Amino acid sequence: MEPMELTPAERRVREAFPLGEGVDFRQGDDDPARGASWGPERTLRAEVLRDLLLDGPVREGRTAGLKVTGARITGRLDLKYGAVGHPVRLRSCHFAKAPDLYGARIGALVLSGSVLPGLTAGNLRAEGVVRVTGCRFTGPVRLQGAKLSAAFFADGARLGEPGEDPGEAVLQLNHAEVGTDVWAPGLVTHGRVHLNGAVVRGQVNLNDAELTAPGRTVLHAEVLVVGTDVHAMRLRTRGRVNLAGARVPRRLNLAHARLSDPGGTALRASSAVIGELWLRDAAPVEGTVNLRRAQLDLLHVPPEVWPDRVRIDGLGYRVLTPHLPAERRLPLLEREQDGYLPQPYEQLATAYRTVGDDAAARTVRLARLRRHRRTLPPYARLWGWLQDAAVGYGFRPLRAAGWLLLLLCTGTLAFAQHRPPALKPAEAPVFNPFVYALDLLLPVVDFGQGSAFAPRGWYQWLSYLLIATGWVLATTIAAGVTRSLNRQ
Repeated sequence: MEPMELTPAERRVREAFPLGEGVDFRQGDDDPARGASWGPERTLRAEVLRDLLLDGPVREGRTAGLKVTGARITGRLDLKYGAVGHPVRLRSCHFAKAPDLYGARIGALVLSGSVLPGLTAGNLRAEGVVRVTGCRFTGPVRLQGAKLSAAFFADGARLGEPGEDPGEAVLQLNHAEVGTDVWAPGLVTHGRVHLNGAVVRGQVNLNDAELTAPGRTVLHAEVLVVGTDVHAMRLRTRGRVNLAGARVPRRLNLAHARLSDPGGTALRASSAVIGELWLRDAAPVEGTVNLRRAQLDLLHVPPEVWPDRVRIDGLGYRVLTPHLPAERRLPLLEREQDGYLPQPYEQLATAYRTVGDDAAARTVRLARLRRHRRTLPPYARLWGWLQDAAVGYGFRPLRAAGWLLLLLCTGTLAFAQHRPPALKPAEAPVFNPFVYALDLLLPVVDFGQGSAFAPRGWYQWLSYLLIATGWVLATTIAAGVTRSLNRQ
């Protein structure tokens, strides 16, 4: 385009371009949301900017670049498949149409504070940062498959319109590669956010973000790979957060977050591998939490944060914080959506043993056996109840000693008052009520008293009771000892 065809505003930009200098069109009314009413003195045609970026003048010894602030840009900035060797900085501008940078190669792209109907930049290759800080997008931001050598900044950006369904994700970074960070604290979206399959070599920062897509997957980040952390403190979501298969080697920090998807799955991180998962001081989750087969080094979730339904079969963790009595943690295992499953109990017991709290570990394993008993047929439940009452399934051995002592005292007193007759008086030993009661209680040991005397009437039934309970106690004690040895 010849210089004489340019408007005065466009001529200013053309003259500043080879020098890499900025042009600021801001006046009194500088809200880009009202940029459609800006006059020709601050209006630029998109095709003029395109010509500058693809074939603009350069000056030796200077770094050319497009640096414009507070302009109204009409038409579509079409750089599809173009090779732009200069940085593009269009701050606080109003775009009439969504720029198209699909497949383009660019130095840096800065649109901070601008208002746009969307951005198409799939498969973009950027050597510098891509910054949409504080931007307002009414349409989708498409960056799927993009390869960004530096960071992607979306802090304070607003995407989508409240109450409207855009039909596609408002932010699309699926299968993108980001050389450093995705930096988006304070991001507000009305619609879905896609990060599935993305690779972020630094961190993802969603502190204070608000993501809204009721009844849908508001954050789709399956198999997301992050180099360090995902920071999402004070995150607010309405819709499902899907991190299935994600890899976060350090910390997924959801402290003070509020996750809500009533009737659905508020948080899904099944099969994820995460260093530390934090939900410290978070609001109670509204909706199911699915952590099936996830592997964590540390899990920091207070009991009051867990929802009424969870899916935690196969969840593995080494350390559980804060350290609380087992009785505070056990109600969570009752909320398993698939009913009784042994693995969550064993994992919780292992976590307690890791920190040296063997008493809590025994409490958890006893709770597992009691929970399992409820799934058994009636006869097995009765036998389990007897084992529980007698020795607490082997986890309460002192209880067996108490039962034995009580029965021994009862038998000793009863037979001391009513000596049973001898079967063979001439051969019978001297009767000892204590040894006789002990002989009846211990089925394996024979002191010669039990076989030498035969009580009658009510005392005969008492002897049967001592023999039967002795067998039950001996069997349950043996089972408990076996179980303890297996745990060792």
